Amino acid sequence: MADRYDVVVVGLGGLGSAAAWELARRGRTVLGLERFRLGHSRGASHDTSRILRHSYHTAAYVRLTQEAYADWAVLERETGQALVTRTGGLDLFPPDPAIPSIDYTAAMDEVGVAYDALDAHEAMSRWPQLRLPAGTLALHQEDAAIVPAGRTTAVLHEAARRHGAELRERTPVLGLEDLGDRVRVTTPFGDVDCGGVVVAADAWVNDVVGSLGLTVPLEVTLEQVTYFSLDRPQDFSDLPLWIWMDDPSFYGFPPYGEPTVKAAQDCGGPAVSPDDRTDDPDPEMEALLAEHLRRMLPGVGPAVRRLRCQYTRTPDRDFVLAPVPGHERVVVGLGAAHAFKFVPTFGRVLADLVTTGETRSDVSAFGLDRPALTEPDYQAHWLV
Repeated sequence: MADRYDVVVVGLGGLGSAAAWELARRGRTVLGLERFRLGHSRGASHDTSRILRHSYHTAAYVRLTQEAYADWAVLERETGQALVTRTGGLDLFPPDPAIPSIDYTAAMDEVGVAYDALDAHEAMSRWPQLRLPAGTLALHQEDAAIVPAGRTTAVLHEAARRHGAELRERTPVLGLEDLGDRVRVTTPFGDVDCGGVVVAADAWVNDVVGSLGLTVPLEVTLEQVTYFSLDRPQDFSDLPLWIWMDDPSFYGFPPYGEPTVKAAQDCGGPAVSPDDRTDDPDPEMEALLAEHLRRMLPGVGPAVRRLRCQYTRTPDRDFVLAPVPGHERVVVGLGAAHAFKFVPTFGRVLADLVTTGETRSDVSAFGLDRPALTEPDYQAHWLV
């Protein structure tokens, strides 16, 4: 006889852990399965910090960020943990940028999100740490914030368990079988039957859903973040989050819990297999990033540490928040390497979809049947 639960959640990084917590607090019996140890560093839910922001390239995403801020507030209230640190944020568009600024201004204008549009001189006057080329457009949004990645995931584990969820680490899922009235989940330690499955397995999603005849087209890349020293960290205390909106694209944080600046290139790493990758630092990636910081933030000192993280990208870099076609008891959540800011929103939406098949959030663009995931000749694009 297989064990029986209302819902099995596969993958206990940020997205899956939020779903496990949300389902458990709704009174469902929940089993969470993680193929590695809880809190591991092989995916994209570890390390100290992630960006939370309203600025996005479509109105639909901007609206979803409004929900995300509200959902983070619920998570903070329910767990008693302060998780959102507002710093303000800058989207920096150099002359002739690879990422159009009009996409961002039009999206925020449509939704009614306020921002300041500053030229290079105005931005450098306000934040003298910056050095920007003439012709740069700086969009400042005051609600941008930092959320802690590893700590949030651990908080969600604790909160899910407090509501009765069972979380098992080092338990990979070998396959799913849709039995009509239930789903059978196969693991090395036995089978589990459940009313529904949430798959939030990131780079390993196809290992889980492949038994249902689904393959999601993905590219997995190995990225690198670097922490740089500061001779005078107090001079950077008021620096906002920032994103350099060009190709290559870079992003960075003010000091957060330590006297360093964290920065990285977005989508700059090599394609890898998630099961066969290194954690060794890449000196060429670090050199490219350090060169940009020397130009833009000349007060930043040498690198003090670096770490690798994994991006799992869909061809259009949009999320997946949808049931598997023909197997509606199985719901997939994929963050496309920009979802940690939406962690509690993913948890709520995935819990909705796996229990009722509906959600109040507009996730119509994130189905598994869209052209980016079904047309072999779809032209991939990742700069957003």
